[in-house]
Amino acid sequence: MNVLRLGERIGEFTSTYFVVWILLGSAVALYSPATVTPLGDHIALFLGVIMLGMGLTLTPADFRRILDRPRDVLIGALTQWVCMPVFAYLLVTLLDLPWELGIGLLLLGAAPGGTASNVMTYLGRGDVALSVTITSVTTLAAPLVMPAWIVVLAGEEITVTFSAMAEEILLIVLIPVVAGLALRVLLDRYAPTVAKAGLSIFPAISVLTIVLIVAAIVGLNVDEIYSASAVVFLAVIVHNALGLGAGYGVGHLTGMSEERARTCAFEVGLQNSGLAVALAVAFFDPVTALIPALFSVWHNVTGPALATAFARTDGTSVPTADGASTAD
Repeated sequence: MNVLRLGERIGEFTSTYFVVWILLGSAVALYSPATVTPLGDHIALFLGVIMLGMGLTLTPADFRRILDRPRDVLIGALTQWVCMPVFAYLLVTLLDLPWELGIGLLLLGAAPGGTASNVMTYLGRGDVALSVTITSVTTLAAPLVMPAWIVVLAGEEITVTFSAMAEEILLIVLIPVVAGLALRVLLDRYAPTVAKAGLSIFPAISVLTIVLIVAAIVGLNVDEIYSASAVVFLAVIVHNALGLGAGYGVGHLTGMSEERARTCAFEVGLQNSGLAVALAVAFFDPVTALIPALFSVWHNVTGPALATAFARTDGTSVPTADGASTAD
């Protein structure tokens, strides 16, 4: 039990200061790129580890919720599937982004929801069960949705085929998620103590892995970051803001409760930028990963900020990972 509690405390500590680790990793990459650039060869593997961890947090009950609340799940998923790619395309066009950067923004827009949305939903007093379900649905559909959007939005500009991209997403997203889910079912049945131990420490592993991905991409693109124009940063900021606003607005317009509208905001606005980074590196120029990498840092700033604002609107403080509250 002491080991389990230690694992929980480590997981809580790393999750609570997630933004700090992201900023520290980015700072190291900017100061000493050579330290982290070798990690770039392993981004797909790192993302697979994160997806395995996501699978471990799921249970069959999470998918049964689709039958319990199909309307809200469908609204949240459709809002993300439609709004974020369209917003990305409009920004690429309006800001006249260079081709390499534009593809990165399109990849980001077509990506499924990130696991950070589940944490931010909890911190922002949203509906966590709905958040997990929407994230699961969009992630499982990613092998079809992402390649389809990229072919539609940039079909004449790319040589990557639908099947090649779908296969890559299957390998680094769907298979690890399904493996994690299967492992969770087996461990819950035959080794529940081991399951608890894994769940207690995996948040720390996921956080560390995300930091390594962000640091690697920042290191690979350090020259581009230093020379990036304000337009690049504007694209990241506006895309994120539009997603958060659209999710929240659509939630209320379709009659969702305040808690579920908040959930929709996080699900739509917080993308799986790690997947966009992995695909950018696998199929395009490394500079294509610049916008998804910057988004990884930025949405881990805006997400906690919005969660704090929601919690304060309720007149409450923001809970930590263990359910306790932090001071306002």
